[in-house]
Amino acid sequence: MPKGVPWSKAETDRLLSLRIDGLKVAEIASRMGKTSQAVMKKLERLGLKVVHCGKSTSTTTSEMILPEELFTVEEALKIQAGALKALETPGLSKTEVLRLRNVAAVARAYQENVAKYIDYCGIERHLVELNEKFEGFRKMEESRSEGKQKESR
Repeated sequence: MPKGVPWSKAETDRLLSLRIDGLKVAEIASRMGKTSQAVMKKLERLGLKVVHCGKSTSTTTSEMILPEELFTVEEALKIQAGALKALETPGLSKTEVLRLRNVAAVARAYQENVAKYIDYCGIERHLVELNEKFEGFRKMEESRSEGKQKESR
């Protein structure tokens, strides 16, 4: 597959800045004049993953980035399933049974913690959005109040 034009330092910095600001891949791609695929590949090369976190109450999915070294929830569930499957093996030593139980318990705890992290990131993003809306309403109200004060003079 042919490669595109290399990313400049300024483009890379802008990409990271837009991601930190909470923009989705498609929005970043549009603003930077790049494809969504190019943006996702660059994020991956920077050691970040795009994770889609769908909520059952919404028809849209939110995105977030996780460090590359973290397992996904699916990977943690596969580890847990593998440990549980291995526990079915007859004739395991007591030590091996304890080890597999620990692996399964750690994988379950990891999966729960990643889910909490994703939820916290979503809550944080929502709070930032609400704060921005509140500031917009506050500025509109201040402008309206100033306008009324000028009219009354």
